[in-house]
Amino acid sequence: MNLHQFRFVHEAVRRNLNLTETAKALHTSQPGVSKAIIELEEELGVEIFARHGKRLKRVTEPGEHVLKSIELIMREVGNLRRIGEQFSAQDSGTLSIATTHTQARYVLPQPVARLRQAFPKVNVSMHQGSPGQVARMLIDEVAEIGIATESLTEYEELVTLPCYEWQHMLVMPPDHPLARREHISLKDLAVQPLITYHPSFTGRTRIDQAFAAEKLAPRIALEAIDSDVLKTYVRLGMGVGIVAEMAMGEDDAKDLVSQPAGSLFGMNVARVAFKRSAYLRNFVYQFAQLVSEKLTREVIMKAMSGHFEDHEL
Repeated sequence: MNLHQFRFVHEAVRRNLNLTETAKALHTSQPGVSKAIIELEEELGVEIFARHGKRLKRVTEPGEHVLKSIELIMREVGNLRRIGEQFSAQDSGTLSIATTHTQARYVLPQPVARLRQAFPKVNVSMHQGSPGQVARMLIDEVAEIGIATESLTEYEELVTLPCYEWQHMLVMPPDHPLARREHISLKDLAVQPLITYHPSFTGRTRIDQAFAAEKLAPRIALEAIDSDVLKTYVRLGMGVGIVAEMAMGEDDAKDLVSQPAGSLFGMNVARVAFKRSAYLRNFVYQFAQLVSEKLTREVIMKAMSGHFEDHEL
């Protein structure tokens, strides 16, 4: 058995058992992939995949056990590659970050700029997506570090740490009837057209849960993933915005009124995530601490070894 066989099996599973796509991804031929998988099965004495003709249909029960071992092998191969990069080219390379639009736009610019100052030979590759996509990019090793609010804790393959706490803000034009209210309730909001995030982004789950707990049905006039888009439509008078506090800047105060909404929707926690058992290069640790000074190398290493709880931060 050899690494090529492991890579072919691993990629076939990632490509939903489509050998044509597997071959394309690995820059080889479909017959070559099929042959390598069959040779591995013959050497192991078990079928990894059940077939219908020449097509792979599903992973067999023994195949599930084989895949777990192959996953460990491929993970360590990736770690070996990063160790080599670390010591052959000190403090250089590419830092791949997976994150949501809000984090990329409002939270990460300063940490990224400071990282580039400290490590001028390090390039930064920013991958934006939904929290679920952020998790998948970490698992698939497209990115080394991920930052998002929702979903990251749902994946066993990831190690996550709390990064910072934030709340939503109610945003409206100065002439809006609620702009003069000192206290705004969920009932007040429920009768207003609301402008806020798409259900999978930026703490939207907490917003929906708060209304549901009061048996209220909010009037969502517009949903988007981009905070700047939300503020644009608030300025047009389309409704009350519910926007992440980190998206509100000094310039917004010139023509918008905002009010903290943590008492209505609760507090949210942004989290930093890494793939479990991954080897992290020096500048990855440095970047994490630039995002939050509490995320020291010691804390991250402790978490990666499975000996850390959120309450310690």
